Amino acid sequence: MRTGGGHDARFRTLVAGLVSRDRVLIKRIEEQETVKGGIIIPDTAKEKSQEGEVVAVGTGKTLENGSVTPLEVKAGDRILFGKYSGSEIKLEGQDYLILSEDEIIGILTHAGKAAGKK
Repeated sequence: MRTGGGHDARFRTLVAGLVSRDRVLIKRIEEQETVKGGIIIPDTAKEKSQEGEVVAVGTGKTLENGSVTPLEVKAGDRILFGKYSGSEIKLEGQDYLILSEDEIIGILTHAGKAAGKK
């Protein structure tokens, strides 16, 4: 299991038990408050974002022959996922989503490139 930086040991221990094989832990990226015609749309009326940041990834997908293929996504990547994908969980007061790599629609930016690195 690989996690992005900035998390304490307790958080990494919790995540290690949840994210295995081809599973990915995602933190939704909330959209900015939308104003239409001067009316602020309340949080309860907004749809949940389908964009997220990968927090942690499992070891990889196990193939029929027993070999393990590493996941394409890495901690820190920004991704798009399906509207009804994954399972919602709450860790240390924060909402996360656990989903299979197959449920990821696309990778928007890779971790190093998002920060301007090559």
